[in-house]
Amino acid sequence: MPRPARASSWEQYQVQAARRLVMANPANTYVGTVPDVLLAVPVLEIEVDADGDVRSIKVLRYPGQALDTVQIAIEAVRRAAPFGDVSRLPKPWRFAEVFLFDDNRRFMPRTLDVD
Repeated sequence: MPRPARASSWEQYQVQAARRLVMANPANTYVGTVPDVLLAVPVLEIEVDADGDVRSIKVLRYPGQALDTVQIAIEAVRRAAPFGDVSRLPKPWRFAEVFLFDDNRRFMPRTLDVD
């Protein structure tokens, strides 16, 4: 994957991170229309260091079913890292991502669902 650009805001950083999640996990992601009924919606908080490497991942929301999707999301985050330099962004250096899982256990980061 290409080296991530330096983001000028947390909003820009989160979009860049969501795109990296999709690029790093092509077999586990989908793009386009989100299904009307989702299998699971885990939410992760990702803390990064100044270079964008993952320091920690905290589960903010466990889904009511398909608990294995939490581990799929965590592994996807680790594969996509580093997410880019955050040294010029305000602390704390962390962001949350919502993972929208379909019935095939593929996800789309909520950040990319612009509908």
